[in-house]
Amino acid sequence: MASKNGTILHPPQDKPLRADSSTPAPNQTTKPNRAEERQRFWEAFKACLEENRIPPDRSPYYVRWAKEFVDFLPKKRLKARSAEDIRAFLAALSQREEIADWRVRQAEYALRMLYEAFLPAYSPGRHASAEPSKATSDNKGSKAGGFRDRVLPGEVERKFPAAVERFRTELRTRHYSYRTETSYLEWIRRFIAFHDYADPERMDPAIAVKEYLEYLALKREVSASTQNQALNALVFFYGQVLKIEIGEMGEFARAKRPQRLPEVLTRSEVESLMSRMEGVPGLMAGLMYGGGLRLMECVRLRVKDVDFERNQIMVRDGKRQKDRITMLPERFAAPLKEHLARVRAIYEQDRAEGRADVYLWPAFTRKYPNAGKEWIWQYVFPAKSLAVDPRSGKARRHHLDENTVQKAVRKASGEAGINKRVGCHTLRHSFATHLLEAHYDIRTVQELLGHANVATTMIYTHVLNRPGLTVKSPADL
Repeated sequence: MASKNGTILHPPQDKPLRADSSTPAPNQTTKPNRAEERQRFWEAFKACLEENRIPPDRSPYYVRWAKEFVDFLPKKRLKARSAEDIRAFLAALSQREEIADWRVRQAEYALRMLYEAFLPAYSPGRHASAEPSKATSDNKGSKAGGFRDRVLPGEVERKFPAAVERFRTELRTRHYSYRTETSYLEWIRRFIAFHDYADPERMDPAIAVKEYLEYLALKREVSASTQNQALNALVFFYGQVLKIEIGEMGEFARAKRPQRLPEVLTRSEVESLMSRMEGVPGLMAGLMYGGGLRLMECVRLRVKDVDFERNQIMVRDGKRQKDRITMLPERFAAPLKEHLARVRAIYEQDRAEGRADVYLWPAFTRKYPNAGKEWIWQYVFPAKSLAVDPRSGKARRHHLDENTVQKAVRKASGEAGINKRVGCHTLRHSFATHLLEAHYDIRTVQELLGHANVATTMIYTHVLNRPGLTVKSPADL
């Protein structure tokens, strides 16, 4: 199901679908058995779908996807399932050749309806219609048991096909990632749904965008980063696709952005963490700390981006589509060479089988149709198996799933007994702080991090032990 920022959320708590097998007391009514309860559950879900304007001829397909998700993990109850379970299910569907991309999107929406619209209001003893409770229907400006920006499947594409296609084309022309494309497109769908599917070209863009941003902040209570992502998507849509300037929106309610200092590890904590990581995740963690790479910058590295002669890494299409050069730590150069030798063997096998082809930008592919089969364009950290490219429908070897690295970092942090909230970005924060502690110029650190403004880099001066002048505590004088 989609979260406030367009990504998949953890499911809310639901009532377990459990039949009571105990013998009823003399004056008690007999509870339905498991089969009857399951049947009532799915009938209630189907009724909920129709209440939320899913056409009766489509609702059976939604029920089918939900049932497949139940069967996907037969030993795990719905309330115990996580976002990773949902992603794994959708990934498994996308790899089945007989299932088209639009059906995978339909399955995703079915699970969203299951967890957002149905389960919060369902209890086994309620009537099969599963009518939402007052608390549910009144929730944060919702309508029809949901939020005002809930999207009918395929409705935006049906009403504005040309605009949606131009939107995708503009994003791909500018080398935006598939993840960004998916998120931005979801924000456009929600924005149009919020305005009752009115033509965005006929709206006053400043008023329409301002209303939606305030709705996100005040009703949906999204984070500041989520609101900013929605704003970026809408600015891109109006400016690059519709060729309409949004204009001056004036003051509008902004989501509160908490002012937090970055979490930073000490040098000994970094060593303790690294000593508990091995294999590919350990190597990637070393590059993120040693070169100040963001997680996805590391995951998307290509063979041509690594320069062993100069001990440099070229970061391509970083944040705001900027390129930059950072260092390749000497400590990890030899392990990286050994890793690339193993990757080369996988590549040669793929090439022999006629499937050595990685994703490249459409315009580049049209100019150099065979570039994706060349060694220099392969991912440094490829996935173990082929997967279907959601854009082209081709089976390709994509890069490693970033969740693999995130899990490994969290696990190593726990084993090391580090009492901090440690993630992959913590390694980048530590890289910057340790360079400043070693008295490197802040402008140099700014360039290595790829910050557009030195003010962003200045935040790391606040986490140093002794920022600015050496000041002693009066207790130590």
